[in-house]
Amino acid sequence: MKYIVVLGDGMADEPIESLGGKTPLAHANTPMMDELAGKGVIGLAHTIPEGMSPGSDTANLAVLGYYPRKYYTGRSPLEALSIGVPMKETDIAIRCNIVTVSEEDVPYEQRTIIDHSSSEISTEDAAVLLEAVRAELQNEMFKYYVGTSYRHLLIWDKGEVVELTPPHDILGKVIGEYLPKENLLAEMMKKSYDILNNHPLNVERAKRGLNKANSIWFWGAGTRPNLDSFQEKTGKRGVMISAVDLLKGIAVGAEMTNIIVPGADGTLHTNYEGKAMAAVKALTEDGYDFAYIHVEAPDEMGHQGSLANKLEAIEALDQKVIAVVKKEMDASGEPYRILIMPDHPTPIRLRTHTSNPVPYLLYDSTRERKMVQHYNEAEAAQSGNVEPEGYRLIEQLFAE
Repeated sequence: MKYIVVLGDGMADEPIESLGGKTPLAHANTPMMDELAGKGVIGLAHTIPEGMSPGSDTANLAVLGYYPRKYYTGRSPLEALSIGVPMKETDIAIRCNIVTVSEEDVPYEQRTIIDHSSSEISTEDAAVLLEAVRAELQNEMFKYYVGTSYRHLLIWDKGEVVELTPPHDILGKVIGEYLPKENLLAEMMKKSYDILNNHPLNVERAKRGLNKANSIWFWGAGTRPNLDSFQEKTGKRGVMISAVDLLKGIAVGAEMTNIIVPGADGTLHTNYEGKAMAAVKALTEDGYDFAYIHVEAPDEMGHQGSLANKLEAIEALDQKVIAVVKKEMDASGEPYRILIMPDHPTPIRLRTHTSNPVPYLLYDSTRERKMVQHYNEAEAAQSGNVEPEGYRLIEQLFAE
């Protein structure tokens, strides 16, 4: 038996009036997910333990079977693992986004955060801008490391875990009250605007109609992580297929194999089919037991507040990932189980994450049933199947 998780990051949502009171998942054209729902089991899972922040870090740990209260030490340390940054016991890792803030002639504190991803900036452009920041601000205490797209890393030697606000939580808001209380961090953010706003690359980006990547933003501080081996924990050799450093870092910590897919970039136009085929190859040719396919696009579109693009991302997940995986796995003759779910909701209305339970779909190729059922939040709730401890859902995937 082979095992697959397809994770549509932030795919869950709220009913939207313009969709006739349906969620994007219920409104989207998803024939493959609906077919599997009619042959499998659907329900709701609580992936965020009560009182914990509804992030992709805690939620994806839970989906992989790691109890967040036990294993979570912060988001950025997981990303440090992916980037290959060695962390000392005394190091603090902090996410360093390159964001867009408004340009009016006011103090930095009175500016507004416009875009947490700077028009989904490419890694190549971001590296140029981060080098300019590094040249001015890096020292023995603070070191900067390039990640992917807008997501980068700061290592603070002998630092402390301080409270920091995710930029996607305050889109459209004046930033003053959300700046770090730690002055050294706040001052670097302020100085970064002076370094970046009129940087030649940003001037050129603005001419092309792109948002300037004109400020760094710190959040997600944490200490060095310590995850148990996924194989030792589950008995399954696993691969991670994701474009996001967070997920790749979780895989490093869990001693899973990261598979890098050309063209997979975490955006709406990622290489969906490439991810699907990489998972199939790992399972049918390379001897792996488990594949985790993570697709970031629904979450990014939720943060952008783009309903049309979120619908497109969900439909691409259905046709370019799930349908491809099913077709290829059926052709291989290997029996398999597939778990389809979001990690958390990212409602269009809020443009950030919530802790609400998410719908899951569990399909077993050896136990096909026939019923009329669709995969969405409402029908999952009506099923009566609820997993209150989301980190235990993987046990259902692996159950004999």
